[in-house]
Amino acid sequence: MTLNQPLTTSERDLFSSSGLWHSDGALPSSEASPHPEPSAPDLQGNRDFAWKVAPNLLISFKYAWAGLRYAFVTQRNFRLHTVIGTLAISLGIYLQRTAIEMAIIGLTIALVMTLELLNTALESVVDLTVKQSYHELAKIAKDCAAGAVLISAIAAIFVASLILLPPLSAAIASNLN
Repeated sequence: MTLNQPLTTSERDLFSSSGLWHSDGALPSSEASPHPEPSAPDLQGNRDFAWKVAPNLLISFKYAWAGLRYAFVTQRNFRLHTVIGTLAISLGIYLQRTAIEMAIIGLTIALVMTLELLNTALESVVDLTVKQSYHELAKIAKDCAAGAVLISAIAAIFVASLILLPPLSAAIASNLN
């Protein structure tokens, strides 16, 4: 969509349901945004003016939390990473790993979840750009982003295995004796 191109009826309906489009056809401000954020209205509160820079730090955190919430509610893999990360942290605490080891585990979990959020954002932008059509470059972008998440997840499993498996094996062996 270009700046001067009128919105289609379906785009107008989407923006209207998310609070970004008013019945008179104007955006909520005298400034027209070339790219208002259409988002699932049931997952977020009032996002009027969300396309502007957040006026304060609290609003920035609110938007960040909305992104995390959106990913958790809509992305199965993000929920899976959250559960596995929570289990890894819990296991590290139970096995009384050092602060450095816990920091390494925490950073690898954060890397995986950050890349999953970036993957979700990239997929959303690609979907917005290509609409319902197929484009080979869109596929490449989405596949590469998913590949980045996969590599980080494999690295996280490797790191957690090195840190958690030896003491876990020792704890299991001592309980069997």
